Amino acid sequence: MSVKKIEVTDKSLFADGKVFGSSGQFYKIDGYINFGVDPNNVVNESIVDLKLAPSNNDGLVEFKSKFTLITPADTTDGNSRLIVDIVNRGRPLIHSNFNRNDLFDNEEGDGFLFNNGYSVLSLGWQWDVIETDELYGLQAPFAQIDETGFRGETVVEIRPNQVQQTHLLANRIHTPNIPLDINDPKARLTVRDWEDGPDTEITRSDWSFANVTDSGVKPSTDYVYMEKGFQPGKIYYLAYTPAKAPVVGVGMLAVRDIAAFFKKNSNLNPINTPFEKVYGFGISQTGRMQRHMLYLGLNLDEEGNKAYDGHIVHVAGARRGEFNNRYAQPSQQSAPGFGHMFPFADEEMKDPYSDSIDGLFNKLKQTNCVPKVFYTNSSAEYWRGDGANMHIHPIEEYDLNEADESRMYHFAGTQHIAGTLASDSVGPDGSIGMYKFNIVDYRPLLRASLINLDKWESNDINPPPSSCPRISDETAIKPEVLIEKVNDVLDINTPDPAKVWLIRRVDMGERANEGIGNFPAEEFETYQNFVSNIDDDGNETGGIRLPDLTVPLGSHFGWNVRHPDTKAPEQQIAMQGISIFFEIDEQSRGEKGDNRLSITERYNSKNEFLDKVKEQTQILLDQNYIVEDDFDIVVSACEERYDALISGNLKNEVK
Repeated sequence: MSVKKIEVTDKSLFADGKVFGSSGQFYKIDGYINFGVDPNNVVNESIVDLKLAPSNNDGLVEFKSKFTLITPADTTDGNSRLIVDIVNRGRPLIHSNFNRNDLFDNEEGDGFLFNNGYSVLSLGWQWDVIETDELYGLQAPFAQIDETGFRGETVVEIRPNQVQQTHLLANRIHTPNIPLDINDPKARLTVRDWEDGPDTEITRSDWSFANVTDSGVKPSTDYVYMEKGFQPGKIYYLAYTPAKAPVVGVGMLAVRDIAAFFKKNSNLNPINTPFEKVYGFGISQTGRMQRHMLYLGLNLDEEGNKAYDGHIVHVAGARRGEFNNRYAQPSQQSAPGFGHMFPFADEEMKDPYSDSIDGLFNKLKQTNCVPKVFYTNSSAEYWRGDGANMHIHPIEEYDLNEADESRMYHFAGTQHIAGTLASDSVGPDGSIGMYKFNIVDYRPLLRASLINLDKWESNDINPPPSSCPRISDETAIKPEVLIEKVNDVLDINTPDPAKVWLIRRVDMGERANEGIGNFPAEEFETYQNFVSNIDDDGNETGGIRLPDLTVPLGSHFGWNVRHPDTKAPEQQIAMQGISIFFEIDEQSRGEKGDNRLSITERYNSKNEFLDKVKEQTQILLDQNYIVEDDFDIVVSACEERYDALISGNLKNEVK
């Protein structure tokens, strides 16, 4: 057992002792988990540089994770199900996604998870997260690298939204990946004008490892400096060899082994009772990490026990990421590299550009430990250039067969993060969109996914069928063709069809199969991409359609374009979508030149609108795409939007 010690630093009643239905009160337990793994155990052999890490007297490699466990005070009151919240860049996002606590002035939100008896464990796993009271990190071991010659490189991606002369040597605000030699002549800085544009190398004398201080520009191991400034709308990649090599992959071992641990009897268990089932939840970055864990077959602990019974892999698309390569920065999001590599689909297939035959589930099948997996995606992952590769052939136009153990659900007409009516102006990465961000709230669909996954694993009740854009029913379409259709419906700025996002076959050099990469990665042939088709109102037809799309008040997309103030307004911004509302009446739409029917032309009254919303919501309930308790939440959200539009409080905005 790799869990060696659990240090509890605080234990208190959660949410001021609130009672969550039949589940009763919950405890909140904070602390740290100490791990020790055997670098020679076969289940750990895929972890890059693990054998180069220092070991203790027992030959084990040690590391330590911050955690919070929220669990029923009386263990007999819960449902004996644990959800491991694989925190995103140190942030426990499970509560906003399932409990909707961003809509409430409390930590428990509406208590969906706890009312249903689930326990939640938020676990730190990322080596470079700077730990705070709110952020969860992992204290990783560092590899002892004695080799000469090429040791590998890292790449820092820089996407400015305003002119800046310096940038931290990290992806996001994390621990800097300091260079081995700040004067290294082999370090390279390249720039491209759009996502798939050609790279131009910037002369080494035009930039340096330095920072602007009160006494001028000084050499620095934490920052890169360019006097001319990094320009908004452009994409920079800085490649260099770092001084230290954290064993990044132990983060995945922590996530794996904590699931197996909590299913066993152990005197280390802070609640003294094992769980019957453990499910993983990852969102965006950590969804990609779940895919990476699945691909590596990381679902057996060192004693051969199955770790996870199921996973909800949310808004991850078809990518993996920098979770197990030397000098990896797990927050790396878009730069071509290890996260762009084949395979993309669960079932085995041949890479059209190489001799590789592989599937995401191959290693799991070899050890008979495939968990149940739900892949839930917004429209943004399709517009990111990779989402469709999970279920459509990457160069030929036909749908792939899905694995028996998985389902795929596209939440049609949504953006990466669930939308709300709350005002917003800046995306998660600091980007500013030209149009108001998408307001469609997909969380009722996500909540039902958890219940359906649990019923499938626990009671063998089949979940709803996969629902995503398909070639077979013409709901999948090439993005450049879709852009033409949007332009026929709406008079808005759309992405340049020649600059839409996509991914290519990548090569990180001759040691890439060891997890040691040469950056920036070389890019070659293109893997094709598809997005959802749209109806006459501009709303997507592929996937699960909430009443926002079937009884619409506007058109909802999974893409947005850059605001002109941040330059390159013909290019997409990451993750954010658009909602373009209908005009109130025929006169208004005539004045605006809007070809879409107005609200009053569609619905004679608010009651008629709500009756149609209830009909469509009932269909989703009958199909088990939502749960009964969320029926009123879906209807109320539509009513709120209707009232806001009719009153004039909600309008189309060009920022």
